[in-house]
Parts: sequence; C-alpha cells; structure tokens
Amino acid sequence: MLELNTVKITQDVQNPRIARLLLNRPERLNAINDDTPRDIRQAVEWAEANDDVHVIVVEGAGKGFCGGYDLVHYGQGQMDHPCQQESHPWDPMVDYAYMKRNTDDFMSLWRARKPTIAKVHGAAVAGGSDIALCCDLLVMAEDARIGYMPTRVWGCPTTAMWTYRLGPTRAKQLMFTGDVITGKTAGEWGLANAVVPEADLDRETMKLAERIAGVPVSHLSMHKLVVNQIMLTMGLEQSQMFATIFDGITRHNPEGLWFRRYAQAEGFKAAVNWRDSGRNIPEGDEARARIRELEEALQKRDQEG
Repeated sequence: MLELNTVKITQDVQNPRIARLLLNRPERLNAINDDTPRDIRQAVEWAEANDDVHVIVVEGAGKGFCGGYDLVHYGQGQMDHPCQQESHPWDPMVDYAYMKRNTDDFMSLWRARKPTIAKVHGAAVAGGSDIALCCDLLVMAEDARIGYMPTRVWGCPTTAMWTYRLGPTRAKQLMFTGDVITGKTAGEWGLANAVVPEADLDRETMKLAERIAGVPVSHLSMHKLVVNQIMLTMGLEQSQMFATIFDGITRHNPEGLWFRRYAQAEGFKAAVNWRDSGRNIPEGDEARARIRELEEALQKRDQEG
C-alpha cells in the first residue's frame, strides 16, 4: 500500500491483480489541491512497478468521485499562484508550465501500460472530470454527474478528452453550456462503458476489472498502446497544448479575473451559483468595471478587518 497526502493505493484484498487508487479528501469532496496531481502520478507509478497488478481502479472516498479544483483554495483564496497571478501583465508561460505538469500527472492514468477504470459515484466535475476521462474505461452510477462547468467562465479542460471520448458535436454542446450529464445520459452517449444503480457500482466495476485482470500484462499494454497511438495521431498532444494555454487565459482575462474577485468578495459558493445559474457573465469593459468595484470593496474590508 502507498498512502500520500490526497490519495492512497492498495491491492484489492480479494484479487491482488487489481489495484485500487482512492482519491482521499472526502471532507472536501476529494477536491484537487497542489498535491493531488503529483500524488496520482506517484500512485500510478507504484502500480506500474508492482508486477502483480494488471489493472487499476480509480475511485473517490465519501460522497463523490471528485468535485474539481478546490475553489476555497484557488478561487476564494487571496494569494499569488502560477495559476492565479496578481502581477500585471500576467505571464502565460508560468501558468502553462504549472498546468501542463498537472495535465501530465493526470495523464499518467492514460499513459500507464496497465488499464485504468474510473468508478464514478456522486460528482466527477470540472478537474474531477479530467481525472475520470484520463482513465481508459468509465463505470458510472446512474445518478452520478460528470461535466465541466467552468467552461462558462474560469476554465478550459486541459486534458482535451471530451472530443476524443464523445466526438465533436457532443463535446461542443457540453463545453458551450458548461452543463453536466448524469451517468444514465453518459451511457446513452457512449461516454460510460457501464451504468448501474449506485448500490451495484462497486460490484459492476470489480466484475469488469476482474475480467481484464485475467489477461497477461504484456497483452493489455500492447492493446492499450495501439489505441492510444491512434489518439496521438489524431492530435491529442497538440489539443492539450492549446487547451492548457487557453485555460490560463480564462483565469486571467477580464471575465476570469471578475470571477476570482467575486469569489474573494462574496465566497466561492456565490461565484459558482452565478456561473451555473445561466445569468449573463460580465465580459469586457463591464467585467473590468465590476473588478474595480470588487477590489475597492476588498480593500475596504481589509482595512476594517
């Protein structure tokens, strides 16, 4: 077993050919912090180095799979960070270097020579959907939710997996709206390999994992390499480069900075409620004017506090 700050991984007691990688911040809905991407990579490397392991199941502790990046930390917090730069003008390549590393860490699930299965209950949203879609296969509870709400403001999915997993039409629909879909819809759209009631989720996931675990690792790695190479030939790495650069822009342009300032002033829940409600999101000069108002309010609060 390997236990890290945000994840732990162990061989299944009943079948040691299956490794179970647990996202383990249940008190924060397994939200992603600075440690999570690195911890996922280390856990995958642990499974890769274990000759007994043939397949990796990725799951979340507590109420859901992963609620995305921790907005209390990143959105509401007042700090200078490579992905939340306060200097003007911001440096896009500093942001890109940091987020590219996160993307590469999530993609360790995709690059691993051993198959990976995301077992999704509750929410796999925003950055959490990146983790799920970097896995080779997806098993979902019927009422689970998956999507990338920050495409409305303050985000672009850096792994660029939506198009490769759903095709351009469905991917555009989700990215233009920021809508989430249920496990039931994910199954109908061909995103999920299996969809079952949550009570049956673990049994169905392990049934699939056990079926895969009986195959020699060398065969599994060859088959995975063939499919992955097709995705690479289609331009996956180039798509991820653009998506990761654009993600930085969404967090530092007027609309993204408004969202951050609103979260800092009113709390991340209020900012998320605005984003997801369908209300018009301030843009351009309107966003700049609102930013000035919010910064004045924050400055006044700091002086009084």
